[in-house]
Amino acid sequence: MIKPRVETPELTIDLVNGTKWSLHEQKPENFTMIIFYRGLHCPVCKKQLEQLKKKMNDFNERGVNVIAISADSEERAKKAYDEWDIESVPLGYNLPVEEGRKWGLFVSKAISDKEPKEFLEPGLFLIDNENKVYWESIQSMPFGRPEFKDVLNGIDYILKEGYPARGEA
Repeated sequence: MIKPRVETPELTIDLVNGTKWSLHEQKPENFTMIIFYRGLHCPVCKKQLEQLKKKMNDFNERGVNVIAISADSEERAKKAYDEWDIESVPLGYNLPVEEGRKWGLFVSKAISDKEPKEFLEPGLFLIDNENKVYWESIQSMPFGRPEFKDVLNGIDYILKEGYPARGEA
């Protein structure tokens, strides 16, 4: 598990638009937000990422770069991108399960033929300009994810008050 105020592992991922994305190459005004999602099989992920699309401008206005990443194959990720209403959300795929473990993400095994053999459970990470974890929320189930309005309100408070990362001990 990565603790707040600790540098993240390098993260380079293929995107469905044919480009590569690298965390350490990000230069946001304030933060990079990484949404790790379960994959195409997950209706809660679809809803979450469609809500994220509606909030992309709000995150951009606050100087937050955003990406959503799964362990899904290229084929499954492109299918999600085409079928879900998420065209403005950068979507990464093929995150190795072992890389997800380095981030402290939970790993699940398939319980139906609609699910991949193994996949990562959801997580949200806010990374500062020094590539250190500022805020993280990790789930062992598809439920109970932070609402983006609450994340935005938190970012507003952080930026206004200069609130430091917590939970490093």
